[in-house]
Formats: sequence, structure tokens, C-alpha cells
Amino acid sequence: ESVAVGGMWRILPRTHVRGYGAHVPTHHGVQMRPVARAGEDSPVLLRLPPDSYRKLTTANKITVGRILLIPGFIYLLLRHREEGADWQRWAALMCFAVVAVLDGVDGYVARRYQQRSELGAVLDPLADKLLLVSALILLSLDQRYLGTLPRWLNFIVISRDALVVLGLGVVQFTVGKVAVRPRMTGKVATVLQMAVVLWTLLGWPSEGQWWIAAAAAGLTLVSGTQYLSDGMRQLSASPASGPKPGQ
Repeated sequence: ESVAVGGMWRILPRTHVRGYGAHVPTHHGVQMRPVARAGEDSPVLLRLPPDSYRKLTTANKITVGRILLIPGFIYLLLRHREEGADWQRWAALMCFAVVAVLDGVDGYVARRYQQRSELGAVLDPLADKLLLVSALILLSLDQRYLGTLPRWLNFIVISRDALVVLGLGVVQFTVGKVAVRPRMTGKVATVLQMAVVLWTLLGWPSEGQWWIAAAAAGLTLVSGTQYLSDGMRQLSASPASGPKPGQ
């Protein structure tokens, strides 16, 4: 297997690099180039092309595009709350739907073309949270032209996210590294949160909205408990959590 040297360099056994071609590994979707080797059986030193160091991956570009659409969604929803024009509601709905759909697209591109990156690991959940929290808060305000989301859903979602972020900070400060394990309950909770926003924007009956909101709230609580439990296990496994030597 390859060994990372400074992020932009790799060292591979000579047998893993056949003609310096298709078997040369990639780094965030960019094929690396052999630059030196001492002999036929010696390891091969690989590096990224110089012009690729500062390239933003396609997956990250999609994620940035999602984030840039969110202010437009907020503006349209606020305008509709004041003026009630139907085109504003549909435009806000389209913005929300595009950002939600592109969430799956950037993830697929990152996996399919080996474009997973540290930046993407931060930007992707940030885009989700910005979209959902802004939608939940705006739709929980008193509405003249749309149904209103229950405010307890806001409280549960925002409280869960705040506790998770706080827990991540504590683990990072104490352990030095955070291992985040994605949970299916968290993914389903996110889908249900998006569904209840779409339901409200479409103006469908409030009875169905309540049940979707209740399911989203329940899974949000469950996923929050799971994430906090994961954090506690990481803290318990760290030597920093034990007593100091000599005490």
C-alpha cells in the first residue's frame, strides 16, 4: 500500500506501478506522477502535478454551489411571508429541492471519482445544516400564506445539533482527533426534516405535516443520543480521561 508523505507525495512498491500508467494512484481524483526511483525493484516516489495543488474538486464545487443557493432561498421565503406571491413560494421550493438533490449528487461524485477531501467533510454537513435550520426557523414564524411548522421541532433539531457540535469540540480538544461514525438514524432524520419542509412549502394538509414532524423529531433525538454515546466512548478510551500519573 502507498504511504503518505506530506499529503502531496506517495511512495509505492515498484511492482504496484505498471508503466507509470493506470495503476498509479489518485489523490482527490487527480492522478499522481512518478518522479524518481533508484532501481528496478526500488520504491517509486509519486507526487501530484504542480497545477493540481489548489484545484477545488468537482464534488466540492457542487457543495459550494449548494451553499450559495441558500441565501436566495431565505430571501424568497421572507418575501413570500410578506407579500404572498405564489411565484415566490414556488421559487423558494425549487431552490430548496435543488440544494437537497445536489446533496446526493456531490456525495456520489466524491465516491465515484475518489474526490473525498477534508474540505468536503466540513462543507457537506454545513450545507445541510444551513439549509435545514434556515428553513425550519423561517417556516416556524407566523405565516399568513403558508402553514406553520411546530416550534418544538426547531427546538429539538437545533438543540441536538448544538450538543453534537459541543461534544465534537470537547472530543477534539481532549483526544486530539474526532472519529465521526455516520448513523442511519441521522440520515433518515435529515430526509424527514427535508420532507416536512417540502410538505409545508407545497401547502399540503397540516395533519400529514404533524406526523412527519413527529417522526423527524423522534429520529433526531435517537441519532443525537447515538452521536453523544460515540463521543463518550472516544473520551473514555483516551488516556487524557484517566487520572494523572502519581495521583
